[in-house]
Amino acid sequence: MKLLALALAALILLIQHPLWLGKGSWLRVWEMDREIRAQREINQKLQARNAAMDEEVRDLKQGLDAVEERARSELGMIKQDEVFFQIVGDAPAARPQP
Repeated sequence: MKLLALALAALILLIQHPLWLGKGSWLRVWEMDREIRAQREINQKLQARNAAMDEEVRDLKQGLDAVEERARSELGMIKQDEVFFQIVGDAPAARPQP
């Protein structure tokens, strides 16, 4: 009887091994699920970035306001007949000594 119980226990362990440690085991399923969740978060961030870039491209194609704003901020350009004032902070070495 003990031999039969040991044989059945060994058979159960052999059947359970692929379920827990095999190629398609629960451990791999849990790990893949974690990786899928992480990749979905990355994809959501990238989709938000792409949507913002798409909106910016659409705005640049349709209107001149975005082009003008970008030229002013990034290139320092000004319009014709426009007066540009640049305020420079006083540096301690630039002050005249009495």
